[in-house]
Amino acid sequence: MRIVSDSSSDLYTFEGIDYKYVSLKIRVDGREFVDNEQLDINEMMTALEKSSSGSTTSCPNTGEWLEAFEGEDEIFAITISSKLSGSYNAALTAAEEYMEEHKGAKVHVFDSMETGPGMALMIEKIRELKDKGLSFEEIRDEVIAYKKTTNLAFLLHSVNNLAKNGRVSMILAKLIGVLDIKMLGRADGGVIDPFGKFKGEKRAIKETLVEMLRNGYKGGKVRIDHVMNLEAAEKVRALVKEQFPDCDFVINTCKGLCSHYAERYGYIIGYEC
Repeated sequence: MRIVSDSSSDLYTFEGIDYKYVSLKIRVDGREFVDNEQLDINEMMTALEKSSSGSTTSCPNTGEWLEAFEGEDEIFAITISSKLSGSYNAALTAAEEYMEEHKGAKVHVFDSMETGPGMALMIEKIRELKDKGLSFEEIRDEVIAYKKTTNLAFLLHSVNNLAKNGRVSMILAKLIGVLDIKMLGRADGGVIDPFGKFKGEKRAIKETLVEMLRNGYKGGKVRIDHVMNLEAAEKVRALVKEQFPDCDFVINTCKGLCSHYAERYGYIIGYEC
């Protein structure tokens, strides 16, 4: 059994199961940054911050998905929200082609409706269920049900890249830049919902936990990915652990695609309810 995710999962490696990823790409002023282990995040972020023309992203193509599937008969593919990228559609096409060419092979593509740590939770769940000896179909059904119990939130210091790519308004981007406002958002039906604007990171971190509790968080797994802001991630962990000392809380770094959208000092948090 193999898991294949696109690189918005922020996981280049994953232990305990056959795992591969396919890269998204970020283009800035004619330069292409490939979301893989060789990517220098700071270099990419600096290029984005200096750019006046904006940036574009592109998803893995069908051929790249097919290459990642090759050699396995049971495959789960996980993509960033289909509302944010064409990765899901490319993976679906690849799955259909692969099963046609490899009789008896099984490929299921999950639209995570999220990104980053939300995808990581799904990947962890598949590994857990495989270790319990569940069948391919049982794992598929369990993960579909599990996905309904997870949520995603994020804190951003800047939304310039989101605005330039039409994800939020330019007015909001200018407001956040001028007034040092931190924006809290969540994944709502696979799209970005900027629901809170707060003065200062300290207040925004506290409101992150408020949002989690509002959604029914009771001490389940928490996964947080940050963009060069380990200090903030550790503050969130301390705040959550204060109320839920036994919670399973893991800090990771945003890789290329998630760094592009979360921007410098932002973080994305996935959690179980």
